[in-house]
Amino acid sequence: MSPPEAGAAPPALEARGLVKTFDVRRGLLRRRVGAVQAVADVSFSVGAGETLALVGESGCGKSTLGRAALRLIEPTAGEVLLDGRSLTALPPGALRAARRDMQIIFQDPFGALNPRMTVAETLAEPMLLHGLADAGDVGDRVRALLAACGMQPFHAGRYPHEFSGGQRQRIGVARALATRPRLVVCDEPVSALDVSVQAQIVNLLQDLQAEIGAAYLFISHDLAVVRHIAARVAVMYLGRIVETAPTAEIFARPRHPYTRLLLEAAPRLRPGARSRTVVEGDPPSAMAPPPGCAFHPRCPMAEARCRIERPQLGRVGGADVACHFAEAAPTPQDEAPQAEEGMLARRIAALQAARAAVGQDRRPAAAPPPA
Repeated sequence: MSPPEAGAAPPALEARGLVKTFDVRRGLLRRRVGAVQAVADVSFSVGAGETLALVGESGCGKSTLGRAALRLIEPTAGEVLLDGRSLTALPPGALRAARRDMQIIFQDPFGALNPRMTVAETLAEPMLLHGLADAGDVGDRVRALLAACGMQPFHAGRYPHEFSGGQRQRIGVARALATRPRLVVCDEPVSALDVSVQAQIVNLLQDLQAEIGAAYLFISHDLAVVRHIAARVAVMYLGRIVETAPTAEIFARPRHPYTRLLLEAAPRLRPGARSRTVVEGDPPSAMAPPPGCAFHPRCPMAEARCRIERPQLGRVGGADVACHFAEAAPTPQDEAPQAEEGMLARRIAALQAARAAVGQDRRPAAAPPPA
Protein backbone atom coordinates (compact mmCIF):
# COMPACT_ATOMS: atom_id res chain seq x y z
CA MET A 1 0.00 0.00 0.00
CA SER A 2 1.42 3.34 -1.01
CA PRO A 3 1.90 5.95 1.73
CA PRO A 4 -0.26 9.08 1.74
CA GLU A 5 0.95 12.02 -0.28
CA ALA A 6 2.98 14.70 1.43
CA GLY A 7 0.70 17.17 3.20
CA ALA A 8 -2.36 14.90 2.89
CA ALA A 9 -4.23 13.85 6.01
CA PRO A 10 -3.51 10.22 6.98
CA PRO A 11 -6.34 7.67 6.78
CA ALA A 12 -8.49 7.26 9.86
CA LEU A 13 -7.47 3.58 9.91
CA GLU A 14 -4.61 1.90 8.11
CA ALA A 15 -3.51 -1.72 8.41
CA ARG A 16 -0.15 -2.85 7.05
CA GLY A 17 0.61 -6.54 6.65
CA LEU A 18 -1.74 -7.56 9.45
CA VAL A 19 -1.45 -11.21 10.56
CA LYS A 20 -3.36 -13.09 13.24
CA THR A 21 -2.54 -16.72 14.00
CA PHE A 22 -4.25 -18.93 16.59
CA ASP A 23 -2.53 -21.99 18.02
CA VAL A 24 -4.46 -25.27 17.90
CA ARG A 25 -3.92 -27.39 21.01
CA ARG A 26 -5.23 -30.87 21.80
CA GLY A 27 -4.96 -33.55 24.41
CA LEU A 28 -4.76 -33.46 28.18
CA LEU A 29 -1.45 -31.60 28.06
CA ARG A 30 -2.79 -29.11 25.51
CA ARG A 31 0.09 -29.69 23.12
CA ARG A 32 0.29 -27.44 20.09
CA VAL A 33 -0.61 -29.49 17.02
CA GLY A 34 -0.97 -26.72 14.47
CA ALA A 35 -1.98 -23.15 13.81
CA VAL A 36 -4.84 -21.34 12.09
CA GLN A 37 -3.89 -18.22 10.19
CA ALA A 38 -7.17 -16.34 10.47
CA VAL A 39 -5.73 -13.14 8.94
CA ALA A 40 -2.86 -13.43 6.49
CA ASP A 41 -0.87 -10.34 5.45
CA VAL A 42 -3.83 -7.97 5.06
CA SER A 43 -3.37 -4.29 4.21
CA PHE A 44 -6.12 -1.71 3.76
CA SER A 45 -7.10 1.83 4.72
CA VAL A 46 -10.30 3.69 5.59
CA GLY A 47 -10.46 7.45 5.15
CA ALA A 48 -12.15 9.87 7.55
CA GLY A 49 -15.91 9.85 6.98
CA GLU A 50 -15.65 6.84 4.64
CA THR A 51 -17.32 3.43 4.91
CA LEU A 52 -15.31 0.39 3.80
CA ALA A 53 -17.34 -2.82 3.71
CA LEU A 54 -15.62 -6.13 4.39
CA VAL A 55 -17.51 -9.09 2.90
CA GLY A 56 -16.97 -12.81 2.54
CA GLU A 57 -18.22 -16.20 3.66
CA SER A 58 -18.54 -17.12 7.32
CA GLY A 59 -15.18 -18.11 8.72
CA CYS A 60 -13.09 -16.10 6.26
CA GLY A 61 -11.61 -13.91 9.03
CA LYS A 62 -13.72 -10.73 8.79
CA SER A 63 -14.52 -10.38 12.48
CA THR A 64 -11.01 -11.40 13.50
CA LEU A 65 -9.60 -8.69 11.25
CA GLY A 66 -11.91 -6.07 12.76
CA ARG A 67 -10.97 -7.03 16.30
CA ALA A 68 -7.27 -7.16 15.50
CA ALA A 69 -7.49 -3.68 13.98
CA LEU A 70 -8.83 -2.40 17.33
CA ARG A 71 -6.41 -4.54 19.34
CA LEU A 72 -9.29 -6.29 21.07
CA ILE A 73 -7.18 -9.29 20.13
CA GLU A 74 -3.46 -8.83 19.67
CA PRO A 75 -2.18 -9.12 16.08
CA THR A 76 0.56 -11.71 15.53
CA ALA A 77 2.37 -9.40 13.11
CA GLY A 78 1.86 -6.22 11.14
CA GLU A 79 0.95 -2.68 12.09
CA VAL A 80 -2.26 -0.74 12.67
CA LEU A 81 -2.36 3.06 12.52
CA LEU A 82 -5.15 5.34 13.74
CA ASP A 83 -4.88 8.83 12.22
CA GLY A 84 -1.25 8.06 11.41
CA ARG A 85 -0.38 6.95 14.96
CA SER A 86 0.70 3.34 15.46
CA LEU A 87 -1.66 1.41 17.74
CA THR A 88 0.41 -1.76 17.80
CA ALA A 89 3.26 0.02 19.63
CA LEU A 90 1.12 1.64 22.33
CA PRO A 91 1.56 0.48 25.95
CA PRO A 92 -1.63 -0.50 27.86
CA GLY A 93 -2.22 2.93 29.43
CA ALA A 94 -1.89 4.82 26.15
CA LEU A 95 -3.99 2.21 24.36
CA ARG A 96 -6.79 2.65 26.88
CA ALA A 97 -6.77 6.41 26.26
CA ALA A 98 -6.79 5.81 22.49
CA ARG A 99 -9.96 3.71 22.77
CA ARG A 100 -11.91 6.94 23.00
CA ASP A 101 -11.28 7.33 19.26
CA MET A 102 -12.17 3.76 18.22
CA GLN A 103 -15.28 1.78 19.07
CA ILE A 104 -17.13 -1.34 17.93
CA ILE A 105 -20.77 -2.28 17.36
CA PHE A 106 -21.25 -5.99 17.97
CA GLN A 107 -23.47 -8.37 16.07
CA ASP A 108 -25.49 -9.50 19.10
CA PRO A 109 -26.81 -6.42 20.92
CA PHE A 110 -28.22 -8.44 23.82
CA GLY A 111 -24.92 -10.21 24.51
CA ALA A 112 -22.99 -6.95 24.17
CA LEU A 113 -24.99 -5.06 26.81
CA ASN A 114 -24.56 -5.58 30.54
CA PRO A 115 -27.94 -6.89 31.82
CA ARG A 116 -27.28 -5.37 35.26
CA MET A 117 -26.82 -1.82 33.95
CA THR A 118 -29.55 0.56 32.84
CA VAL A 119 -29.28 2.31 29.51
CA ALA A 120 -28.25 5.52 31.28
CA GLU A 121 -25.44 3.72 33.11
CA THR A 122 -24.30 2.00 29.92
CA LEU A 123 -24.05 5.25 27.98
CA ALA A 124 -22.62 7.30 30.84
CA GLU A 125 -19.78 4.86 31.57
CA PRO A 126 -17.56 5.68 28.53
CA MET A 127 -18.20 9.41 28.90
CA LEU A 128 -17.10 9.39 32.54
CA LEU A 129 -14.23 7.00 31.91
CA HIS A 130 -12.70 9.25 29.22
CA GLY A 131 -13.49 12.52 30.99
CA LEU A 132 -16.01 13.70 28.40
CA ALA A 133 -18.62 14.59 30.99
CA ASP A 134 -18.92 14.99 34.75
CA ALA A 135 -21.60 13.81 37.12
CA GLY A 136 -23.47 17.10 36.76
CA ASP A 137 -24.04 17.09 33.00
CA VAL A 138 -23.75 13.42 32.04
CA GLY A 139 -27.53 12.98 32.28
CA ASP A 140 -28.14 15.69 29.67
CA ARG A 141 -25.55 14.13 27.37
CA VAL A 142 -27.14 10.69 27.73
CA ARG A 143 -30.57 12.07 26.83
CA ALA A 144 -29.16 13.91 23.81
CA LEU A 145 -27.42 10.73 22.63
CA LEU A 146 -30.61 8.71 23.00
CA ALA A 147 -32.55 11.31 20.99
CA ALA A 148 -29.92 11.19 18.23
CA CYS A 149 -30.39 7.42 18.02
CA GLY A 150 -34.19 7.57 17.88
CA MET A 151 -34.83 6.67 21.53
CA GLN A 152 -36.89 8.51 24.14
CA PRO A 153 -35.73 10.00 27.49
CA PHE A 154 -37.73 7.52 29.58
CA HIS A 155 -35.75 4.66 28.00
CA ALA A 156 -32.70 5.72 30.03
CA GLY A 157 -33.95 4.01 33.18
CA ARG A 158 -34.69 0.64 31.56
CA TYR A 159 -32.61 -2.52 31.29
CA PRO A 160 -31.60 -4.35 28.07
CA HIS A 161 -34.17 -7.14 28.47
CA GLU A 162 -36.97 -4.56 28.30
CA PHE A 163 -36.23 -3.67 24.66
CA SER A 164 -36.73 -5.25 21.26
CA GLY A 165 -33.78 -6.37 19.15
CA GLY A 166 -33.87 -3.20 17.06
CA GLN A 167 -34.00 -0.99 20.12
CA ARG A 168 -31.10 -2.86 21.72
CA GLN A 169 -29.06 -2.35 18.58
CA ARG A 170 -29.83 1.38 18.71
CA ILE A 171 -28.47 1.35 22.27
CA GLY A 172 -25.35 -0.44 20.98
CA VAL A 173 -24.93 2.25 18.32
CA ALA A 174 -25.41 4.96 20.94
CA ARG A 175 -22.78 3.41 23.20
CA ALA A 176 -20.29 3.15 20.35
CA LEU A 177 -20.82 6.80 19.45
CA ALA A 178 -20.85 8.11 23.03
CA THR A 179 -17.19 9.16 22.79
CA ARG A 180 -17.59 10.63 19.27
CA PRO A 181 -14.94 8.25 17.91
CA ARG A 182 -12.83 8.62 14.78
CA LEU A 183 -13.33 4.95 13.85
CA VAL A 184 -16.21 2.51 14.36
CA VAL A 185 -15.96 -1.18 13.49
CA CYS A 186 -19.50 -2.37 12.70
CA ASP A 187 -19.40 -6.16 13.07
CA GLU A 188 -22.55 -7.53 11.40
CA PRO A 189 -24.64 -4.83 13.14
CA VAL A 190 -27.93 -5.66 11.38
CA SER A 191 -27.69 -9.36 10.51
CA ALA A 192 -29.96 -10.45 13.39
CA LEU A 193 -32.68 -7.88 12.63
CA ASP A 194 -35.64 -7.97 10.27
CA VAL A 195 -35.47 -5.96 7.05
CA SER A 196 -37.46 -2.91 8.19
CA VAL A 197 -35.36 -2.55 11.35
CA GLN A 198 -32.18 -3.12 9.32
CA ALA A 199 -33.14 -0.16 7.18
CA GLN A 200 -33.60 2.09 10.17
CA ILE A 201 -30.30 1.10 11.78
CA VAL A 202 -28.33 1.50 8.53
CA ASN A 203 -29.84 4.91 7.85
CA LEU A 204 -29.18 5.88 11.47
CA LEU A 205 -25.51 4.93 11.05
CA GLN A 206 -25.27 7.03 7.89
CA ASP A 207 -26.89 10.06 9.51
CA LEU A 208 -24.62 9.90 12.56
CA GLN A 209 -21.57 9.39 10.36
CA ALA A 210 -22.42 12.56 8.46
CA GLU A 211 -22.72 14.38 11.79
CA ILE A 212 -19.47 13.29 13.48
CA GLY A 213 -17.34 12.33 10.45
CA ALA A 214 -16.37 8.88 11.74
CA ALA A 215 -14.86 6.20 9.52
CA TYR A 216 -16.70 2.87 9.40
CA LEU A 217 -15.25 -0.59 8.83
CA PHE A 218 -18.53 -2.35 8.04
CA ILE A 219 -18.29 -6.13 8.32
CA SER A 220 -21.17 -7.95 6.66
CA HIS A 221 -22.25 -10.81 4.44
CA ASP A 222 -25.42 -8.97 3.36
CA LEU A 223 -24.73 -7.53 -0.08
CA ALA A 224 -27.93 -5.44 -0.11
CA VAL A 225 -26.86 -3.55 3.00
CA VAL A 226 -23.29 -3.24 1.74
CA ARG A 227 -24.43 -1.78 -1.56
CA HIS A 228 -26.50 0.80 0.30
CA ILE A 229 -24.00 1.99 2.91
CA ALA A 230 -20.44 1.46 1.64
CA ALA A 231 -18.25 3.65 -0.57
CA ARG A 232 -15.75 0.82 -1.13
CA VAL A 233 -15.88 -2.95 -0.73
CA ALA A 234 -13.10 -5.36 0.23
CA VAL A 235 -13.76 -9.04 -0.47
CA MET A 236 -12.08 -11.51 1.88
CA TYR A 237 -11.38 -15.20 1.34
CA LEU A 238 -9.55 -17.52 3.74
CA GLY A 239 -7.86 -14.72 5.63
CA ARG A 240 -6.80 -12.61 2.65
CA ILE A 241 -8.34 -9.72 0.74
CA VAL A 242 -8.79 -10.83 -2.87
CA GLU A 243 -10.48 -7.72 -4.33
CA THR A 244 -11.02 -4.10 -3.33
CA ALA A 245 -12.94 -1.58 -5.41
CA PRO A 246 -15.55 1.17 -5.21
CA THR A 247 -18.98 -0.27 -4.51
CA ALA A 248 -20.38 0.61 -7.94
CA GLU A 249 -17.40 -1.07 -9.60
CA ILE A 250 -17.77 -4.24 -7.51
CA PHE A 251 -21.43 -4.66 -8.41
CA ALA A 252 -21.12 -3.62 -12.06
CA ARG A 253 -17.84 -5.38 -12.93
CA PRO A 254 -16.56 -7.86 -10.32
CA ARG A 255 -13.17 -9.12 -11.48
CA HIS A 256 -12.24 -11.86 -9.03
CA PRO A 257 -14.07 -15.19 -9.63
CA TYR A 258 -14.97 -15.40 -5.95
CA THR A 259 -16.53 -11.92 -5.99
CA ARG A 260 -18.61 -12.83 -9.02
CA LEU A 261 -19.80 -16.05 -7.41
CA LEU A 262 -20.78 -14.18 -4.23
CA LEU A 263 -22.90 -11.77 -6.26
CA GLU A 264 -24.41 -14.54 -8.36
CA ALA A 265 -25.39 -16.48 -5.22
CA ALA A 266 -27.95 -13.81 -4.28
CA PRO A 267 -31.40 -15.37 -4.98
CA ARG A 268 -33.77 -13.96 -7.58
CA LEU A 269 -37.49 -13.51 -7.26
CA ARG A 270 -38.20 -12.41 -10.84
CA PRO A 271 -40.38 -15.01 -12.60
CA GLY A 272 -38.52 -16.80 -15.36
CA ALA A 273 -35.07 -15.76 -14.20
CA ARG A 274 -32.55 -18.48 -14.86
CA SER A 275 -30.86 -20.07 -11.89
CA ARG A 276 -27.64 -18.58 -10.63
CA THR A 277 -24.28 -20.23 -10.23
CA VAL A 278 -23.43 -21.02 -6.61
CA VAL A 279 -20.04 -21.35 -4.96
CA GLU A 280 -19.34 -25.09 -5.04
CA GLY A 281 -17.69 -26.87 -2.16
CA ASP A 282 -16.50 -25.66 1.22
CA PRO A 283 -13.56 -23.35 1.94
CA PRO A 284 -10.31 -25.22 2.58
CA SER A 285 -9.08 -25.66 6.14
CA ALA A 286 -7.29 -22.60 7.50
CA MET A 287 -4.89 -25.02 9.22
CA ALA A 288 -3.78 -26.40 5.86
CA PRO A 289 -4.52 -23.88 3.10
CA PRO A 290 -3.86 -25.09 -0.43
CA PRO A 291 -0.73 -23.94 -2.26
CA GLY A 292 -1.00 -21.20 -4.85
CA CYS A 293 -4.31 -19.38 -4.99
CA ALA A 294 -6.43 -20.43 -2.00
CA PHE A 295 -9.58 -20.25 -4.14
CA HIS A 296 -8.35 -22.56 -6.90
CA PRO A 297 -10.08 -25.76 -5.60
CA ARG A 298 -13.45 -24.03 -6.08
CA CYS A 299 -12.66 -21.69 -8.97
CA PRO A 300 -14.20 -22.37 -12.41
CA MET A 301 -11.30 -20.52 -14.09
CA ALA A 302 -8.44 -22.30 -12.29
CA GLU A 303 -5.46 -23.47 -14.33
CA ALA A 304 -2.14 -25.11 -13.48
CA ARG A 305 -0.54 -21.79 -12.60
CA CYS A 306 -3.19 -21.16 -9.93
CA ARG A 307 -2.20 -24.33 -8.09
CA ILE A 308 1.43 -23.24 -7.77
CA GLU A 309 1.68 -19.44 -7.67
CA ARG A 310 -0.30 -17.30 -5.23
CA PRO A 311 -1.50 -14.11 -6.97
CA GLN A 312 -0.75 -10.71 -5.42
CA LEU A 313 -3.09 -7.75 -5.35
CA GLY A 314 -2.62 -5.70 -8.50
CA ARG A 315 -4.42 -2.79 -10.11
CA VAL A 316 -6.87 -3.79 -12.85
CA GLY A 317 -9.17 -1.03 -14.06
CA GLY A 318 -10.72 0.55 -10.98
CA ALA A 319 -10.03 -2.39 -8.66
CA ASP A 320 -7.20 -4.08 -6.79
CA VAL A 321 -7.50 -7.79 -7.56
CA ALA A 322 -5.53 -10.88 -6.54
CA CYS A 323 -6.16 -13.09 -9.58
CA HIS A 324 -3.91 -14.24 -12.41
CA PHE A 325 -6.74 -13.80 -14.90
CA ALA A 326 -8.42 -10.64 -13.62
CA GLU A 327 -7.91 -8.76 -16.90
CA ALA A 328 -9.39 -11.61 -18.92
CA ALA A 329 -12.32 -12.17 -16.59
CA PRO A 330 -15.69 -11.89 -18.39
CA THR A 331 -18.14 -9.23 -17.26
CA PRO A 332 -21.38 -10.72 -15.92
CA GLN A 333 -24.36 -9.52 -17.93
CA ASP A 334 -27.65 -11.11 -16.98
CA GLU A 335 -26.12 -12.27 -13.72
CA ALA A 336 -25.03 -8.76 -12.66
CA PRO A 337 -27.35 -7.31 -10.00
CA GLN A 338 -29.67 -4.77 -11.57
CA ALA A 339 -31.76 -2.08 -9.91
CA GLU A 340 -35.05 -3.50 -11.13
CA GLU A 341 -34.73 -7.18 -10.33
CA GLY A 342 -34.22 -9.66 -7.57
CA MET A 343 -34.31 -9.64 -3.82
CA LEU A 344 -31.15 -7.53 -3.67
CA ALA A 345 -32.80 -4.60 -5.45
CA ARG A 346 -36.02 -4.97 -3.46
CA ARG A 347 -34.14 -4.72 -0.18
CA ILE A 348 -32.15 -1.70 -1.36
CA ALA A 349 -35.42 0.03 -2.19
CA ALA A 350 -36.73 -0.83 1.27
CA LEU A 351 -33.63 0.65 2.87
CA GLN A 352 -33.97 3.89 0.95
CA ALA A 353 -37.69 4.19 1.64
CA ALA A 354 -37.15 3.81 5.40
CA ARG A 355 -35.53 7.24 5.85
CA ALA A 356 -38.96 8.80 6.41
CA ALA A 357 -39.65 6.26 9.14
CA VAL A 358 -36.35 7.12 10.83
CA GLY A 359 -37.29 10.78 10.86
CA GLN A 360 -40.59 9.96 12.51
CA ASP A 361 -38.86 7.76 15.09
CA ARG A 362 -36.69 10.68 16.16
CA ARG A 363 -39.58 13.00 17.02
CA PRO A 364 -39.72 13.43 20.80
CA ALA A 365 -42.60 11.72 22.47
CA ALA A 366 -44.06 12.23 25.88
CA ALA A 367 -43.33 9.65 28.54
CA PRO A 368 -46.16 7.20 29.15
CA PRO A 369 -48.49 8.18 31.99
CA PRO A 370 -47.73 6.57 35.33
CA ALA A 371 -49.62 3.42 36.10
